[in-house]
Amino acid sequence: MPDVMRISARRLAEYVHRSGSIDARIGSSTAMIEGTRNHQAVQKKYMEQDQKEVFLDGVIEIDGQMFQLEGRCDGLLLREEKPVIDEIKSTSRLLHTITEPSAVHLAQAIVYAWMLTEKENLDEIGIQVTYVQNVTKEEKRFLQPFSALFLKEQVEEMVRAYAPFASLMKDLQEKRNDSIQALTFPYRQFREGQRKFAGAVYQTISEKGKLFAQAPTGIGKTISTLFPAIKTIGEGKANQLIYSTAKTITRAAAEEALADMHAKGLRMSAVTLTAKDKICFKEKTICQKEYCEFADGHFDRINEAVLDMLGNEYMINRSVVERYALKHRVCPFEFSMDLSYLTDVMIGDYNYVFDPRVARKRMMGEQKRTTVLLVDEAHNLVDRAREMYSASLQKSAFLALSKMDVSPSIKSAAKKVNKACLELKKICGEQSFHILNESPPEWTDVLQAFYEAAEERIQEGDTEKEIIDLYFAAQRMLHVIEMMDERFYILIEKRGSDVWIKNVCMDPSLFIKESTKSYRGTVFFSATFAPVQYVKGMLGGEQSDFGLSIPSPFKKEQIEVRTYPISTKYRDREHTIDSIVAAIKKGFEDAKGNFIAFFPSYQYMEMAVERFAPSFDHEEADLLVQSKMMDEQERELFLSSFSGEKRVLAFAVMGGIFSEGVDLPGDQLKGVAVIGAGIPQLNPERNQMKQFFQSQGLNGYHYAYVYPGINKVLQAGGRLIRTEEDEGLLLLIDDRFQTTLYQDLLPPEWRIST
Repeated sequence: MPDVMRISARRLAEYVHRSGSIDARIGSSTAMIEGTRNHQAVQKKYMEQDQKEVFLDGVIEIDGQMFQLEGRCDGLLLREEKPVIDEIKSTSRLLHTITEPSAVHLAQAIVYAWMLTEKENLDEIGIQVTYVQNVTKEEKRFLQPFSALFLKEQVEEMVRAYAPFASLMKDLQEKRNDSIQALTFPYRQFREGQRKFAGAVYQTISEKGKLFAQAPTGIGKTISTLFPAIKTIGEGKANQLIYSTAKTITRAAAEEALADMHAKGLRMSAVTLTAKDKICFKEKTICQKEYCEFADGHFDRINEAVLDMLGNEYMINRSVVERYALKHRVCPFEFSMDLSYLTDVMIGDYNYVFDPRVARKRMMGEQKRTTVLLVDEAHNLVDRAREMYSASLQKSAFLALSKMDVSPSIKSAAKKVNKACLELKKICGEQSFHILNESPPEWTDVLQAFYEAAEERIQEGDTEKEIIDLYFAAQRMLHVIEMMDERFYILIEKRGSDVWIKNVCMDPSLFIKESTKSYRGTVFFSATFAPVQYVKGMLGGEQSDFGLSIPSPFKKEQIEVRTYPISTKYRDREHTIDSIVAAIKKGFEDAKGNFIAFFPSYQYMEMAVERFAPSFDHEEADLLVQSKMMDEQERELFLSSFSGEKRVLAFAVMGGIFSEGVDLPGDQLKGVAVIGAGIPQLNPERNQMKQFFQSQGLNGYHYAYVYPGINKVLQAGGRLIRTEEDEGLLLLIDDRFQTTLYQDLLPPEWRIST
């Protein structure tokens, strides 16, 4: 009997019936923030005898090959005349613009219907596609009958088209599993603590759990998570791996670790996702066929491009995606997104897992349950997630749009939003800002009216970037308004003649928890969970989740720590800047090697550089200063200077691109100065957050200011000691570092000896 190939009904439908414009597809993904909630709302209206989330499967033979189709339909409606398969879809489109069900949505329902007719020996069945408008919550249904014979013919046709792809995936999976079983640890030996870390990751995945792991910088966290996760795939416990991170540098570390394992015989495909605006071939990122030749006909060519890529490449980075996208004339961003569902490993920004605007919506069901999620530098996710679940709008953008040569409906709607912003501005009175706990109904109404007007224009083919940008901004804010509870507030802020309206999320823990639900295993790891209960709580952790803290393998003798009781508070900076510059100068001289001074802001850093530069000897060393808008080439040049023959003194910013994920072992870095405790700037948003956590029975000041700051300090100082052979000098310049609170938050090897 031939082997049986398993196929997901959803994947089969999406592969065979690709259709629609890329822009519409992106809009739909963005608007599916409340997708699960919409499904549940529809299912609650089912009759008592109806069933929801029904698993179905069936076997079909095509050209001597057996295929097992399976999936979970949204609803099975048991009607007297005949049963009905209900397929529920969320959409951003206005429902009156949808005149028939999408081909891919209907195809998915056809597969479910065929499986049911086979199982129950039915001659006829009904198929209903239900659309739910994300903002208005209106519903629209398309119901039609189908014969069992027609359904079988359709499924046979789909499977026959899918068969070459299925064969390729089966062959690649067999090669992958064989290579994993033969794979050994790619380096000479485990570092101290690495084996324990890798064992905890393996156990977490095996037990379908969640792990919060703190491991010191330099231990090799990337390989310690990737290697055991890959081993579980080889054992059939998982099928795919997501490596989620915040920075380009840490994505590169994951790529390097995979490349090292490939050199040892591993055969796993991996795609690295690049942001749409970076990888887009066009000058403007407008995903409409009228503007972009790569969007025009993209769906006609994408399957051939996918087969070509997967049949020939394993390590799929930006340049590889671009090469194949040009060859097949497809959108490079959508191409890489499609590949991310099919490759064994996806490497990408937090956005693709956690941000409701761009998270990969097709990652669900069985695929999600067999996927492992690794979250690198997880302390960064707390503030990033707050941004993801917040939204902001600027009055001036709507005023400018109202004066443009656009359709009357857009012009009128934009004017009304501008007027509503002015009404909100009045609430501030003489103050520069005002805080509301809920959205005024009139504000929500004008925003929704603009959203609907913009949706109409976009569906009619309007490519004005200003309209598209404000459409998505309004859509996002409407969704945040809908989610609002005690964890949110609205900030109205006057900035000169302009007004900003922000819906701010203070506590993203519930959303992160929901995002990680159903994965085979999830590992949050970082060098700086300070303190653990803060980071774990903010990341949606529970008491039953696994926890691990690996002590530093480095000896206290490897690092000389000097603390300076100098105030870095804003009001004292003019008086203390000379003392800070003198401390850095002395540290640079004593370190006898490359040195980085990390400041809490660009302004503070530039103040120090201004004092330092006149007396700096450029013959003896190079002076490097991080700038705000460095491109990748400038970043690489900055870092490559540390491997040159000439000494380097660099000034950089805490929490920036050079304070995390940067590896400068050995003589590349001999000294680090951390200036300030990393405290975020005092502002209305942080103060509101402080009050919120205080109301939860927690120390509001610590949660809003101290803990986010100390994590930046630990990351910056962690650049110094990266291997067992490294030695260096660490300066902690701030009088708070000598207090009990901060001493308890610092690693043991950094603390003042008593």
